[in-house]
Formats: sequence, C-alpha cells, structure tokens
Amino acid sequence: MNEFIKYTGWKSEAMVKKQQIYFILFCVMIGWGFNVIATKVLVANFMPVTMTALRIFTAAVSVFVILLLMKKVRKLTRREFVYVLIGALFNVVGHHYFLSNGLAHTSASNGGLILGTGPILTTVLAILFLGDKVTWPRIIGVLLGISGVAFIVLEGGGGVSSISLGDVYVFLAILSQAISFIIIKRVSGTLDPRLMTGYMLLIGSVILFVISQIIEPNGLASMAHGSPLLWAAFFSSAIIATALGHMMYNDAVGKIGAAEASIFINLNPFFALIGAVVFLGEKIAATQMIGFIFILFGVLLGSGAFEDLLRTKRKKEISAKI
Repeated sequence: MNEFIKYTGWKSEAMVKKQQIYFILFCVMIGWGFNVIATKVLVANFMPVTMTALRIFTAAVSVFVILLLMKKVRKLTRREFVYVLIGALFNVVGHHYFLSNGLAHTSASNGGLILGTGPILTTVLAILFLGDKVTWPRIIGVLLGISGVAFIVLEGGGGVSSISLGDVYVFLAILSQAISFIIIKRVSGTLDPRLMTGYMLLIGSVILFVISQIIEPNGLASMAHGSPLLWAAFFSSAIIATALGHMMYNDAVGKIGAAEASIFINLNPFFALIGAVVFLGEKIAATQMIGFIFILFGVLLGSGAFEDLLRTKRKKEISAKI
C-alpha cells in the first residue's frame, strides 16, 4: 500500500511538472505568434536575410548572457559540436533562409498550411529516429490541429493554388526545423538544450550573415535608417521571441520529446491572428474562431495531455478502492 502511494505520488508530481511545461509552451506560442507581426514589419523596412542574421546574433548574445548568470556555459565536446553545427544548419540557417524566400513566392494560404505540417513531420521523424510511439488520440490531435490551421489560413478565400517553388521552399523550411528538433532531443541527454540553443543561434547567425553579404550587399546600409519603434520591434523579437522562446521550447523538447512539444506549434497561426487584430486592426471571422477550437482540441489530444488526465483519473479511482 505504501509503495503504491509513493508510486502514485511520484506520478502526480511528474504530472504537475508536465503541466508546467505545457503552460510554458503555451506562453512561447504567444510570443512566437506575435513575433510574426514584428517580423512582417521588420522585413518591410530592412533587407530580410541581413536583418534575420543580426536579429539571431542578438538573440544568441542574449542567451549566453542568461546562461552565464545561470553558470551553464561550458565548452562543447567534439561530438556535441557536430550535433550543434548540424542543428544550426537546419534550425537556423535552413529554416529561416527557406522561409523568408518561400513566403515571398507563395500565397499566405499555401504557406500557412505547409507550416502547419510541422507537428506531423516531427512526429513521423520521431517515430523513425527516436522510437516514439504514437497513439490514436495523438494522431487525431494532429489531424484536428492541422484542420484548425486550415480554417484560419484559408479564411482569405483564395484557396490552395497549384504547388509553386515558394511552396517547396516553405516545406523545406518546416522540414529543416522538424529535423533540428530530432537532433536536439537526441543530444539533450548530455547537453543542456538551452546551451545548445545559444550555440546554434550563434553559429547559424554567422553563416546567415555571410550569406546575406553575398545576396544582399546593401543589407547593412538598409538597417542604418530604422526608427526607434522599428528597433524596439527588432530587440523584442530577438530577445523575447527568439532567445527566450527558443531556449524554453528546446528545453521542453529535451524533457517531453520532439513530437509532443511540436503539437503546440499549431497555436502559432491563432496568436499571429490576435497580433494582427491588436496591432494592425484586422477583424476575426467566425471560421477563424472555429479553427482555434479545433487547434485547442488538437493540442489537448496530440500533446498527450488528455491521456495523462485519463491515467490520473484511473489511479485516483484505484486509490479510492484500496
């Protein structure tokens, strides 16, 4: 009996920690959703690749300042450096390069739908390379989440046109990010995901800056005339969304897994929509609210939270009988 109480108590504590991770992921998605608005404003005023490189470099510096205060900074082993380099190429360079170019050559509807496949891609990769098990509730959750994203991004009424080069670029962007999540999970046993985030951002920003100097020779000059409001958006995006957001998200990936954490990415379109309403004066349509409801149920099922609640309820029932 005592052993059973200890067992269920430990599980209860684990459940609380998992719920805290879910809440952190929810907050990260708010930041990332609003960051879409900030990024749109920045790209409209600065050259995109140069701005992205400097923004990510600022985020990297912010991460290392935080980690120094936490006394978490250390040198990487040779094996860890290889993983960090590969992660930087996929998570930072590949994702941001393909995304910025893809959205310039495809419709918002197509781009949104393709980005919405991130959780599915991550789940499939986690099954293939990490041995994760996917239950029917999680599969249903992923499908509901994708359906919700479809409701939101198709509100414009343009529909999904034929596949273009931009569509391929956006797909490569989300595929690159999904691959990076698998890499983060694989190396998280020996390397703190937050420290890995700092190194990935630093290495990725340097590579992106080199690329920007080749394809945007006047990129730095374009950033010399930014207003105080633009720079406020720049630093908010770099520090809050990119530095803190990626630190917390990658830490969650290391704790609960890539497939489970990626489900929350489906919340991004909704919070981007809220940001557009608050900062750009756009209106929310009924179909978009329906999409949000789909996404909420998708997160509940796909993240495993629903299964955790059922397990907790069963244990309470068993405990009451004993």
